[in-house]
Amino acid sequence: MQMLTKFETKSSRVKGTAFHPKRPWILASLHNGSVQLWDYRMGTLLDRFEEHEGPVRGISFHPTQELFVSGGDDYKVKVWNYRTRRCIFTLQGHLDYVRTVYFHPEQPWIISASDDQTIRIWNWQSRQCIAVLTGHNHYVMCAQFHPTEDLVVSACLDQTVRVWDISGLRRKSAAGAQPMMSDPLSSQRMNAQGDFFNVTDVVVKFVLEGHTRGVNWATFHPTMPLILSCGDDRQVKIWRMNDSRAWEVDTCRGHYNNVNSALFHPKREFILSDSEDKTIRVWDTTRRTLLQTFRRDQDRFWCLNAHPELNLFAAGHDNGLIVFKLERERPAAAIHQNSLLYVKDSQIRLHDFTSANDAPMVSIRTAPAGQYLPPPRTMSFNPAEKAVLVTSDAEGGSYELYNLPRQFNGQVADSTQARRGAGSCAIWTGRNRFAVLDKGAQQILIKDLSNQTTKTIKPPVTVEAIFNAPGSQILLTTATSVVLFDVQTRQVISEINAAPVKYVAWSADMSTVALLCKHTITLATKQLEQLCQVHETIRIKSAVWDASGVLLYTTLNHVKFALPRGDSGIIRTIDNPVYLVRVQGGDVHCLDREGNVEVIKVDPTEFRFKLALQNRNYEEVVSIIRNSNLVGQSIIAYLQKNGYPEIALHFVRDDTARFELALECGNMDIALETAKAIDKPAYWNKFSQEALRRGHVHMVELAHQRIKAYDKLSFLYSITGNTEKLAKMQKISVMRNDLQSRLQNSLFIGDVEDRVRVLQESGQHALAYLTAKSHGLADEAEAIRAAAGVDEADIVGIEATAPPTLLVPTAPIISSTELDWPQLHVSKGIFDGKFSFGDKGAGPHPGKSRVADLATAAVDGDDTAGAWDIDDGDNMGADEGDAFGSGAAAGHGDEVDLLGDEAEAGAEGGWGSDDDGELDAEIAAEATAAAAAGFVAPQPGISELEAWSRNSPLAVDQIAAGNFEQAMKLLRDQVGIASFDALKPAFLEIYTASRSVLTTAPFASPSRIPLRRNPEDSADTSQHLPAQLYSLSSALEQLQQGYRATTTAKFEDALTLFKRLLLSLIFVSVDTTEDANEVKQLLQICRRYIIGITIELERAAAAKEEPTEDNSTRLVELAAYFTHCELRADHEKLSLRQAMNTAYKHKCFKAAGEFAQRLLELVPTPQIADKARKMVTICDRQSRDTLAINYDARNPFVICAASHSPIYRGEPAVNCPYCQATYKPEHDGQLCQVCTIAKIGAKATGLRSLASAE
Repeated sequence: MQMLTKFETKSSRVKGTAFHPKRPWILASLHNGSVQLWDYRMGTLLDRFEEHEGPVRGISFHPTQELFVSGGDDYKVKVWNYRTRRCIFTLQGHLDYVRTVYFHPEQPWIISASDDQTIRIWNWQSRQCIAVLTGHNHYVMCAQFHPTEDLVVSACLDQTVRVWDISGLRRKSAAGAQPMMSDPLSSQRMNAQGDFFNVTDVVVKFVLEGHTRGVNWATFHPTMPLILSCGDDRQVKIWRMNDSRAWEVDTCRGHYNNVNSALFHPKREFILSDSEDKTIRVWDTTRRTLLQTFRRDQDRFWCLNAHPELNLFAAGHDNGLIVFKLERERPAAAIHQNSLLYVKDSQIRLHDFTSANDAPMVSIRTAPAGQYLPPPRTMSFNPAEKAVLVTSDAEGGSYELYNLPRQFNGQVADSTQARRGAGSCAIWTGRNRFAVLDKGAQQILIKDLSNQTTKTIKPPVTVEAIFNAPGSQILLTTATSVVLFDVQTRQVISEINAAPVKYVAWSADMSTVALLCKHTITLATKQLEQLCQVHETIRIKSAVWDASGVLLYTTLNHVKFALPRGDSGIIRTIDNPVYLVRVQGGDVHCLDREGNVEVIKVDPTEFRFKLALQNRNYEEVVSIIRNSNLVGQSIIAYLQKNGYPEIALHFVRDDTARFELALECGNMDIALETAKAIDKPAYWNKFSQEALRRGHVHMVELAHQRIKAYDKLSFLYSITGNTEKLAKMQKISVMRNDLQSRLQNSLFIGDVEDRVRVLQESGQHALAYLTAKSHGLADEAEAIRAAAGVDEADIVGIEATAPPTLLVPTAPIISSTELDWPQLHVSKGIFDGKFSFGDKGAGPHPGKSRVADLATAAVDGDDTAGAWDIDDGDNMGADEGDAFGSGAAAGHGDEVDLLGDEAEAGAEGGWGSDDDGELDAEIAAEATAAAAAGFVAPQPGISELEAWSRNSPLAVDQIAAGNFEQAMKLLRDQVGIASFDALKPAFLEIYTASRSVLTTAPFASPSRIPLRRNPEDSADTSQHLPAQLYSLSSALEQLQQGYRATTTAKFEDALTLFKRLLLSLIFVSVDTTEDANEVKQLLQICRRYIIGITIELERAAAAKEEPTEDNSTRLVELAAYFTHCELRADHEKLSLRQAMNTAYKHKCFKAAGEFAQRLLELVPTPQIADKARKMVTICDRQSRDTLAINYDARNPFVICAASHSPIYRGEPAVNCPYCQATYKPEHDGQLCQVCTIAKIGAKATGLRSLASAE
């Protein structure tokens, strides 16, 4: 048994606690006078109530109302409303500290116990005291109502427990009798009169004596006629009662200090007690034996409380409170096809999802009398053999193997035939074998159906738990990661970083897995490649995959979903935690904490809709929109955030929101429609700016019309050369009597006469005369001079100039009917024209826009070359041609009436002049002639470099695309690269070799042409990959060169060749699994030869030094180690000959004989064989080594690549994640001396050279 802490607070001493019956709330009354309200699920403080003066000792929630009651050392009982957060009223009458307060489960009563030696019952509705219970002669420490009967139990420091009968009070209350007065003196008088005539409402039924010191607590059993009491005599006593008497049943002894409270477990045969000895103890109710003790080092416990419905307890101590439960409530379960196996009431039961039949199959082991057996924790089912593995925490971790009956006859099979064993986890790994984790010894035991161990595996990591995986693989969880391990080959397949994993959920096809931690879920492929991670603030309880690939999971109070790409959301709320086992359509099958199978109805529309969007299944998106009521601001925000404003338009009815969405997705038709509906200048201005940016000139004209932006219209007509419209603008300015607009328009159209008139009317006679004179209007100039009364002789400074030229706008190249920018003709999107919502009142109007990028998604290019100071400087996709083919023509949008009915509005409606109708009509006619297909041009295609980056997960292809940072991240994750200095030349070679430079004109920059690996696949961009610089064939050629250099003893050259080959293998990409395996073999060969040649070079250097005993010993050792590098057969023969001669020379006859014997086994040439046989004969006579060499050929070992010393089997070692060179632990964290790039001991997933997963 263990205390599973769910919530803990730090505060002043907690004297009382109370659980809310429905909500996840708990009240804590503190010694400092405060009352705190906590949400124990979220771990947050909701409120604080501070009106008591002094410590608050008693606290209680009302079972149904939004009330709670508190009592404290200020002699007051306060009733609070937690919704309004205030004290409603105060009940006064006690004359000393109030110890406990409780609500009656049915009546509007409150009971309070006080140090004034009385117990009072209050009616909280009338706010009066209705009974005073006297009889105790010391402090009354506790008083409680019976949960179902008309009884009260009280505990007092007078060493007694009293049981009171309040049935008379109930009858009196039901008859509507007047309550007692709240005045204390009147209450005492009434109580004295009642006692005199023996007609009191409350009478003492039993007085229980047995404690030798004061009694601190007494409580009823919820269902049985039992009473529990505890006191300062350090004892917990159990009492039984009937209608006539009550007697002591037994006493639980074991506490070392005052026992402050005790209670019956509401669902199990347990008793819980807490004490000032800083312990909480759990007792067996039937045998009264101690089962478990939970101790805190510094905190004395003062109160204990149980949740009325859940398996939760709260204990208050010196520094806060703790909410806990005593055992796990998650039922052990396993699912297979349409059947569910689960444990309930010590039986393995079978539930059929199709028929809903549920029946027990096998009974499992139960706890012996007086002992505690933890409930089963996990279950693993073998459908082939009808066998079930059940694991629990009993005896430090154990498992049981049960065989289910092949033919169920209604009889429950006995558990006596079960096979048992020790192990913290047990899972099936095959038809007739299962794996057991021995966590203490860190071993995985493979056992058969007879429970016999057939194989023992030492895991490569420290394992916390094991879970099933596809085939012969299992998942090993550590404190920081999850490892995919192959049981047969004993190799690590892959690894993923994750917090401590509690549960694992596989999809039906075992292609994806969900790793459930306490607050996170990691979604990954079956190769443990992370897809996404979901974070929660509260505990995650369970998860299950549905048929479409969506993960449904539960927290403490929600059923949620998670998509493989990271989106998540809430499906529905739940009252209590449940554990999901299966999802079928809208039915979610789950187990509750009681072990009952339930079906929760959910609406899968939202996550199916989002999944269809992510998978670009637009037909399903259309179907969901048509057939469901998928509405709400969250859906709209989701669509807008994820780049689908066109689809969001179909859900929005608000004109303002539709206007913004239409502008975002470029649907100018709907934007125009909603702008008309809103009809506010700010929206017309925004619409005109977007229309101008997109080249819809006639829409810009209409927008300026609506807001009467005459200056903007005049400027628009002038820059487009529309003199006819400028003339009409001139007429409108005359009607509006706008002199500035008239002058501006006359300048634009070159109307000198009107310009002169404007200057005259504005009083600028000098400017008017100068304008007329300079443009040859002599009569008008003379008239102006005469009207001004100025003599011609007085006018000086005007010299004759060349004939004046009028300011006339340049004639337009294209007609005004073709001002709109040409739009590409593209096929309509799947959402265009699919919906018919009727008029505006019936729903949103679909536009003519299309979903951006239905076929391919534009990827934001990130040609990051900062790691190597490389600047590409070119746009590789700029010259790829027309992404839309020859169909792109200078067309226009669909013909639309930009003015609509407003063209006939007349002078007062639109322009404020009599010529508005004519002008609007002309604009409308031109707009109708000009508008063409209103489709928004699709987004540009992706560049070749972006295609390479998107199409391949290999680091070499990311380098070719220029994504150096991404390539380095991949290499760090795959092979633990820590230093890229040695790889920099290869990076640059790959980058430059993947493109060609074509020189064009002398004054132009050269064009860079990307070179493809597969130039024949030019149509499908998803197949584009960069040209290969490093290939498997070139690697094999380098290997042959290395072999030749080794054979000719050119070890320096051979070492350079093998190191170069080792580094180049990182960048080799292959197309088949066979080729990928060859790359791995090449990697091993390079490692072996580099280590071997390094050893030989060290031996050659040592041979040149001064001969000493240590030097001689080292020479023989290095020669011996060289023979264990697993070289090619001819090279191994050479190494053995050299070792044989070296050992014999230094009189290590035993070692020399072994080398000669190994040489003979390789069948050398006859001449060498004869020499070896002679060596064996000579060495057998001597059979000793004069030097103490560190070499034992019979004990398998590997060679440390740094110290060149043996690491024998069983000794600790670390490996390079790339070349797999082995090192002693003291080299952990250093750079590998073989490959010179990877960090020794780093975690890595393994080199990937195969572009497509097979």
